Amino acid sequence: GTTTNMAERSKTAEPGSDLGSDDIIAGNVSKYAVLPAGYYGQPKKGHLIFDACFESGNLGRVDHITEFEYDLFIRPDTCNPRFRVWFNFTVENVKESQRVIFNIVNFSKTKSLYRDGMTPMVKSTSRPKWQRLPPKNVYYYRCPDHRKNYVMSFAFCFDREDDIYQFAYCYPYTYTRLRHYLDNLQRRNMDYFYRELLGLSVQQRQLDLLTITNPVNLRSGAEQKVVFITARVHPGETPSSFVCQGIIDFLVSQHPIAKVLRDHLVFKIAPMLNPDGVYLGNYRCSLMGFDLNRHWVDPSPWAHPTLHGVKQLIVQMYNNPKISLEFYIDIHAHSTMMNGFMYGNIFEEEERFQRQAIFPKLLCQNAEDFSFSSTSFNRDAVKAGTGRRFLGGLLDHTSYCYTLEVSFYSYMLGGTTSTVPYTEEAYMKLGRNVARTFLDYYRLNTISERSLAPIPNTRKEKMPPFKCATQRGPGNSHPGRKLEKRSQTNPTEHSHSS
Repeated sequence: GTTTNMAERSKTAEPGSDLGSDDIIAGNVSKYAVLPAGYYGQPKKGHLIFDACFESGNLGRVDHITEFEYDLFIRPDTCNPRFRVWFNFTVENVKESQRVIFNIVNFSKTKSLYRDGMTPMVKSTSRPKWQRLPPKNVYYYRCPDHRKNYVMSFAFCFDREDDIYQFAYCYPYTYTRLRHYLDNLQRRNMDYFYRELLGLSVQQRQLDLLTITNPVNLRSGAEQKVVFITARVHPGETPSSFVCQGIIDFLVSQHPIAKVLRDHLVFKIAPMLNPDGVYLGNYRCSLMGFDLNRHWVDPSPWAHPTLHGVKQLIVQMYNNPKISLEFYIDIHAHSTMMNGFMYGNIFEEEERFQRQAIFPKLLCQNAEDFSFSSTSFNRDAVKAGTGRRFLGGLLDHTSYCYTLEVSFYSYMLGGTTSTVPYTEEAYMKLGRNVARTFLDYYRLNTISERSLAPIPNTRKEKMPPFKCATQRGPGNSHPGRKLEKRSQTNPTEHSHSS
């Protein structure tokens, strides 16, 4: 509405400028040439042209401060002015070796990984691979000029006149990219990979549901152990799509572990729960301004159709005596923490609480970037409408519901303080490691039902670290298994407290 958007305007904006604040911040800039004050006529080389009218684009407004400096405003999520984090825009019509400072002035969050060295991503026509800007060119600070808002400023030198440059908060992963990826998988005609349309979003985009399993498991009357995975309920959390793609890539591969998993489990994956928000370049909300991850309790078929479809399917499976829903994992990205980690639920029965910690502990042994010490179990009221909390309450004690979080920025290597920035490949690798951890989990649980670690007295205490050799039981000689060694080389790795 007008009232919130008027407040978006910084003090420097001209009250008489021909665009009202509403026009500017409600939509994305479209091939917007920023001209110096008092200049009329055609833009010259070096008069920057900004654009965010493309899929997953976001830039709401640009103010020319000097020829070297520009204030940039993130367009708030559609129908929800509270969220301003994701940005993704292009700049063209540059002069060779033109130096500029861009200030992103209206983040809705104050805490940020920018304090810990995170920097924006950049690519250009002649260098199409995304890279991070060097940290020495990026500043994150509280700015007196912008109502004490936190501002992220970065210096940049345009080095090639004919290039179009693109800047983004993190590696983009669009709706179209997902569609191409799934189309390619479908063309491979694998008998263990099924793709179906679970429903349509408000703007009629597809909600895909993948089923990955040995077809034997889908024969009528067959008992099924189901692992259900969802991602991108929050559209700006692009790393979750790379992690999800890593999981899918592994499960459809010829890897011996993948074959065993397909034989014993049925994987159901909804890789993009909020396709409208993704398409629109929102950070957290859907087309209608809903944070879908707060509407699991009672999703509306018209306002939250994708959630409604997924929830109906899960409830249907839950009510089917032949189906055991073993895991629900919802993948997110985190804007203030390092590493991958999980959130789980709190249960009254100690034994169930203990069993819930097994999967994250095993994942910690397989993935160097996954932190068990950052993993936590909670029942905050504020998280009540989330997938993990709602389904954790609905499903019975044989099911485990987790949120898998991964940092927008980096991970720390065990036992060191050095941070390693995530790449698209590293996100996908975490996904592959999540997938292979299911084998450890089922091997451990069928082999040693009762060899669980002793229960700590208080919930706050850290779980004792798994000793790989003893906990694994006789399964260590499993064929196709190459993961044992690394987890033993550094036995102290997981005992550090956070």
